[in-house]
Amino acid sequence: MPKNSKVTQREHSNEHVTESVADLLAHEEPVDYKRSVLNVTGETWDKQKDGDEELDAENRPAWNSKLQYILAQIGYSVGLGNVWRFPYLCQKNGGGAYLVPYLVLLIIIGLPLFFLELAVGQRIRRGSIGVWNYICPRLGGIGYASCLVCFFVGLYYNVIIGWSIFYFFKSFQYPLPWSECPIVKNGSVAVVETECERSSATTYFWYRETLDISNSISESGGLNWKMTLCLLVAWSLVGLAMIKGIQSSGKVMYFSSLFPYVVLVCFLVRGLLLRGAVDGIMHMFTPKLDKMLDPQVWREAATQVFFALGLGFGGVIAFSSYNKQDNNCHFDATLVSFINFFTSVLATLVVFAVLGFKANIMNEKCVVENAEKILGYLNTNVLSHDLIPPHVNFSHLTAKDYNEMYRVIMTVKEAHFKELGLDPCLLEDELNKSVQGTGLAFIAFTEAMTHFPASPFWSVMFFLMLINLGLGSMIGTMSGITTPIIDTFKVRKEVFTVGSCIFAFVVGLIFVQRSGNYFVTMFDDYSATLPLTVVVILENIAVAWIYGTKKFMQELTEMLGFRPYQFYYYTWKYVSPICMAVLMTASIIQLGVSPPGYSAWIKEEAAEKFLFYPTWAMAILISLIILASLPLPLVFILRQFHLVSDGSNALSVTYKKGRMMKDISNLEDNDETRFILSKVPSETPSPMPTHRSYLGPGSNSPMEMSSAPNGRYGSGYMLASTPESEL
Repeated sequence: MPKNSKVTQREHSNEHVTESVADLLAHEEPVDYKRSVLNVTGETWDKQKDGDEELDAENRPAWNSKLQYILAQIGYSVGLGNVWRFPYLCQKNGGGAYLVPYLVLLIIIGLPLFFLELAVGQRIRRGSIGVWNYICPRLGGIGYASCLVCFFVGLYYNVIIGWSIFYFFKSFQYPLPWSECPIVKNGSVAVVETECERSSATTYFWYRETLDISNSISESGGLNWKMTLCLLVAWSLVGLAMIKGIQSSGKVMYFSSLFPYVVLVCFLVRGLLLRGAVDGIMHMFTPKLDKMLDPQVWREAATQVFFALGLGFGGVIAFSSYNKQDNNCHFDATLVSFINFFTSVLATLVVFAVLGFKANIMNEKCVVENAEKILGYLNTNVLSHDLIPPHVNFSHLTAKDYNEMYRVIMTVKEAHFKELGLDPCLLEDELNKSVQGTGLAFIAFTEAMTHFPASPFWSVMFFLMLINLGLGSMIGTMSGITTPIIDTFKVRKEVFTVGSCIFAFVVGLIFVQRSGNYFVTMFDDYSATLPLTVVVILENIAVAWIYGTKKFMQELTEMLGFRPYQFYYYTWKYVSPICMAVLMTASIIQLGVSPPGYSAWIKEEAAEKFLFYPTWAMAILISLIILASLPLPLVFILRQFHLVSDGSNALSVTYKKGRMMKDISNLEDNDETRFILSKVPSETPSPMPTHRSYLGPGSNSPMEMSSAPNGRYGSGYMLASTPESEL
């Protein structure tokens, strides 16, 4: 004991020694009640295991640099949806006007919830399972539900990377293989493939050469060996990137996060030099303000914000758990959120510059084809030469001249105009053709690139960009599975990573059948949307209403060194839960109003046709939603009725001896009792960084003991660091 302590000083005096509680406790080691005689649960203390847990917490891997971490979060949040989902929604929902609801919802929903996930991951330094077991054991199913959703999403998301790999290797030839329809021999006569002639070269290559797609989800058609090999390559890339945890995935992020921006900027510069690019961009940002009053626009904007940031998947929590405790995660949340937004805008500029060029090409083609029809009618005297304006020159026919001629003919031949079969050939109509998802990347964009000079180069760059965007998101998605499983069950990182990739590849063979694209659509539409919305609502409730918003704000103040804005208090407490509940209700209504179905490619018609899912497919669809949501009620019931222990006693949070009592010397004498017995959150030391022992089902806290039946134990002991609810 120090020589200058009150106890030492009084040992040599004749005064009656009355040592204060604060003085005594200030020199004591913090109590671990598992080791104490006060542990009445009968739970044995494993010294080796406890030591291993403390060592594990201290030796947790960390990012090599702040830049590496930021790039990992950007690579995870910026994905394929920014390139092919956001531009489609922007075009569909009012052009520039769509940016207003998107930005508003990003600020009041996206940013606060993203900040919340970053903060809990960094504070508790565990994956999603450990975090929610710690904050609210009865809602520990949140972590398991996140892992299941990540698994479902990873299954089909990697298939898209496989498609991109296939196109990437096919791009190393000139002309590009999807630039022209194939010629087939019919006896001694060479003819154009009928299916290709009736659709287009890029559409035919996608559906027939790449997917070799069947006519419906009920027709399996066997495995597509080309796509099977590409899927194997895709899972091999993910496995190699994940094998060493953040030591390997962090280095991969330097390339996979930055390279897409290089490609997008190159495409933007090249796109702006194309004829008609300005038409596409002007069409994109011409606001249709009436759309802002449509609730459907706000619902789709909220859904896009929700998925763009990767909320609820667990990847955000996993990445932030490798940060230092004093990292400014508020800055990280703001930076990544707005980089994600500006990336979406950049991708939209690129997409519509290219689609504007494509629209001009297609419009010119339409003018030429219809001008030939008019010449035929003039030669057969179906139309009079008097209907053609004198300044029109058929050898150099412009879109403006054709539109003038079209209006004159339509006015004069009004009764029989439909029989002529003439098209208006309006540029606006071409620009209004909304394309999303795979249709944008593998059909519309590839068709536009066939008209680029040095088209193979641009094609290689484009699909390499898609591979990198997909890989960055897949690393985050897989981290949402591996980090919590490794933290919770202490399995070997390398073994689990390799095993999970092999298992996912085997299960993912369902997506590389000839009908596999229809299963991709099913999983994309239904496996994540509703379960993830429920997960994020419960995350918000667990922190804001069960753990306590005031206490959480105090924790953040201690961790960050400054108090976050009150804006977050109100958004976490009220705004975000209400908005997410409205989004969930709207999603359920939408699911009920629009019967589940998919777009099938009918070979004989060379066209898409909307089909409803058969009964067995509906059973799979419903099972996906139920299975992803099942851990939530299951864990709650098991822990509510004490059928299993909660996960908090197995959790090792970073703990330093003496931290519990670090400020006790500053207590006044009349505050000593309140320090030990207090339940007021503002008066208790921070709970999150200290070790929390669990005394079995039914305990409200590690040291709160109710009277036993035989009366041996008194009540009133309370560990000062126990989290308390505000409710």
